[in-house]
Amino acid sequence: MEAPEKFVVGASLADQGLAIGLGANLPSAAGGPIETLIALRPELQVCLGAAELRWSPLFRTAPVGGPPDQPDYINAVVVLDQPPEPTPAAAMKLLRRLQALESQFGRVRQERWGPRTLDLDLLWWGTLQLQGSELQLPHPCWAERAFVLAPLAALDSSFELPLRQVLAGQPPPLRLASRAGWAE
Repeated sequence: MEAPEKFVVGASLADQGLAIGLGANLPSAAGGPIETLIALRPELQVCLGAAELRWSPLFRTAPVGGPPDQPDYINAVVVLDQPPEPTPAAAMKLLRRLQALESQFGRVRQERWGPRTLDLDLLWWGTLQLQGSELQLPHPCWAERAFVLAPLAALDSSFELPLRQVLAGQPPPLRLASRAGWAE
């Protein structure tokens, strides 16, 4: 079978937007993974200093990699359509803020792709390209991950085809019903 073409972020999002992937599969002090992501929303709003954020619906997804038998993840994506001008320094500053939020919600970095109370991934910031040891932009695997593509497809239909290509016979992420505290 021929490998699908690599998907490139469309101009509608990437040229002017900033996207962050959200995930959790362990409880935090805020509660279970869903409650953690709900509690994160106002914190992330302040962190990004933005009045207008687009939040995807919540999805339940199977873990990718990591130890066997870890719980499913709850995932979402948040998009800021008109962020400040991206620079390498600003991207590193945002990465540090995101890592501080992860710590605030009890994240302990023990093993790659292991279970976690909160995972925040900077997916892209406009056309900024970085290849550092701590941060790569755009995120090198975002277009290969159903747990990122399903929430993005809920925000922008141009992500539906790459999502179908990534799934190719796998069960799709489960879109969760709307709930109090998670406006889409």
